[in-house]
Amino acid sequence: MNIVLDGMGGDYAPHEMVKGAVQAAELIEDDIYIVGKEDMIQAELNKMGYQGEQIHIVNAQEVITMEDSPVKAIRRKSDSSMVVGLNMIKEGTGDVFVSGGNTGALVVGSRLILGRIEGIDRPVLASVYPCMGKEPSILVDAGASSEAKAHNLLEYGLMGSIFMEHVWGRSNPRVGLVNLGVEESKGTSMTKDAFKKLKKAPVNFVGNVEAREVPRGACDVIVCDGFVGNVILKLTEGVAMSILELVKSKLMASIKSKMAALMLKPQLKSLKKEFDYEEYGGAPILGVDGPVLKIHGSSTANAVRNAIIKSVPYSKENVVEIIRQSMLELEEVIEKDEEEYSINE
Repeated sequence: MNIVLDGMGGDYAPHEMVKGAVQAAELIEDDIYIVGKEDMIQAELNKMGYQGEQIHIVNAQEVITMEDSPVKAIRRKSDSSMVVGLNMIKEGTGDVFVSGGNTGALVVGSRLILGRIEGIDRPVLASVYPCMGKEPSILVDAGASSEAKAHNLLEYGLMGSIFMEHVWGRSNPRVGLVNLGVEESKGTSMTKDAFKKLKKAPVNFVGNVEAREVPRGACDVIVCDGFVGNVILKLTEGVAMSILELVKSKLMASIKSKMAALMLKPQLKSLKKEFDYEEYGGAPILGVDGPVLKIHGSSTANAVRNAIIKSVPYSKENVVEIIRQSMLELEEVIEKDEEEYSINE
């Protein structure tokens, strides 16, 4: 299996990208292709004393920055690490692409270069969402599309369920729809319609989920449009950081509290780790015709390593093909429902 890494994507590229690749190579047997400026990447490998055979360099002299317009960058920077990497997936020389670059450009590039899976209207960014004392959930959509229709939310739920089952090993994952209340009658006309569609879909739909229940692990797959999803994600990050900072300030307030902090150090470290995005790997862009993982722009080697490791089951479990087949089956169900509705009407 060939894992393709965007060596120039991210705030700390190429150093942290290369370092993460070297760390991952010690834990997996698959080949890693780092795409980017060859001289810079080779210099980093030399600094780290890497002499193995798993890591390869694919030269690409252009870089898509965080300030670039997504569409223009993908179309004009054909020799960028992101475009070259995505083309490797399209051509079959790479099996999965990992990037910490411009999110908008990666979503646009994935759609333009790889194309959408037949039946998918809008690809979705599925971000890992930490839950208190429980296994993490995934949030779909975390920001790929700020607006969505009911059938988009249906697609999100189906794709998220497949990813959770085959990559995270979650049996019969619970799918929940973010809403104002748990009652079926709550929400906008769009969410009400989405509720009806998800209820009939081949997923373990548990109904509406209020935002306050999301961090408590009310479901394994959290379904919402990209605007709501991005707000939930960033609000959670902000609250988590604020609480940790508040706890830290209280524990440092006196000698007694400092002694207590020393005793609680392992627990506090574990708590911080639970909310650290770097521990969970990347966020897949589901719905495009090839495996793509997005990692945070400020990722360090730890996040890069974990994303590379997580990319292995994403590719080997044939998630893209499973989504493709599931969409064909879903279309049959939708057509049948429409026929029954027409007859009853």
